[in-house]
Amino acid sequence: MTRITVRRAEAGDRQAVDALHHREWGGPYVVAQDVRHDLRTLPTLVAVDGAGTVVGALTYHCAGDGLEVVAIVAAESGGGAGTALLDAAADLARADGRARLWLVTSNDNLRALRFYQRRGLRLVGVDVGAVDRARRLKPSIPEVGQHGIPLHDELILQRHLAD
Repeated sequence: MTRITVRRAEAGDRQAVDALHHREWGGPYVVAQDVRHDLRTLPTLVAVDGAGTVVGALTYHCAGDGLEVVAIVAAESGGGAGTALLDAAADLARADGRARLWLVTSNDNLRALRFYQRRGLRLVGVDVGAVDRARRLKPSIPEVGQHGIPLHDELILQRHLAD
């Protein structure tokens, strides 16, 4: 496995980060909890490999006692970028005095659920119909998601950082 390091995104990373966001979400916008986020305006961490290539990005927002992971994407699954990014976000939250790391994913994203739970996040809520509402803000969200699962709800996961 290639050694992955995480750092704050720099201006020179924008093209690579934008390409990852376009591949994963069709552009710079994601909707979660009835809020349309422009990922280009939020703080971002990048995972880079030994050659300095951006292999992942995590965009976040801090409020109250938590750091919300708004978007996380890796260039390839299983390369360690996602884990490194989540670990770095947890470290950042702790250093900022935040008590929890949390995020939202959709009800069809079984791979993400497995990934997050294996890294200590727990399912703490379901916002029934949230993805249906999100389509008003981002009409490109499909009706049917991964594995042929109808896409309707948001799942909220969190990890208490003292754990």
